[in-house]
Amino acid sequence: AGMRFFLQYVGCFFAFFSAGFLITSTWTDCWMVNADDSLEVSTKCRGLWWECVTNVFDGIQTCDEYDSIYAEHPVKLVLTRAMMITADILAGFGFLFLVLGLDCVKFLPDEPLIKLRICLVSGVMLLIAGLPGITGSVWYAVDVYVERSSLVFHNVFLGIQYKFGWSCWLGMAGSLGCFLSGSLLTCCMYLFRETSSGRLHSAYSLRKGYSSAATIVTNMHLPSSQTATAKMYAVDTRV
Repeated sequence: AGMRFFLQYVGCFFAFFSAGFLITSTWTDCWMVNADDSLEVSTKCRGLWWECVTNVFDGIQTCDEYDSIYAEHPVKLVLTRAMMITADILAGFGFLFLVLGLDCVKFLPDEPLIKLRICLVSGVMLLIAGLPGITGSVWYAVDVYVERSSLVFHNVFLGIQYKFGWSCWLGMAGSLGCFLSGSLLTCCMYLFRETSSGRLHSAYSLRKGYSSAATIVTNMHLPSSQTATAKMYAVDTRV
């Protein structure tokens, strides 16, 4: 039981930070950052939704949002948005399910097997959430690297060249955290499933045996009481 509680809390810890990392990476603006910052007086970052320019001297930041979501965007941007939003939703729901499945939370306290299944479901959701998260973030990073390498290979200099920034790294970290948390909750927690079910079955059998014994004892006492009452009525009738 102690090891099961420990795994639950460790999985909850990783699930919380993983969901936070994925959501933060999706809605921040530094998926791409200019690599030639030594030649510039400002730092330029591009995100999935807007592009920001920060002056290195006074720290003033100016952001420009992209066109409407219905406008034409590069395939890399659209697919990364879709995969990261999917990962955010799955990781968020996986964390909420995990909180309900914790033994310290007073939700279905008399149903430990159901709470264990809730933990397993949350683990599966976190595993699924890690797949689009790691796919979107790694694909975005590889695409940026390939684009920069091709420009360097062809000796093309456009003034600003980008490399992937901390938002992309945060998406990778959140996805790996989802994989780790989901693995703890599915593979390791499954080992305690049969043990818990066996304990419940033993407790149920013991409770059933107690109830059967009580019924037998009650039935054994009933005839004697009825016999005494019948004798009393018979004596009164004779008198």
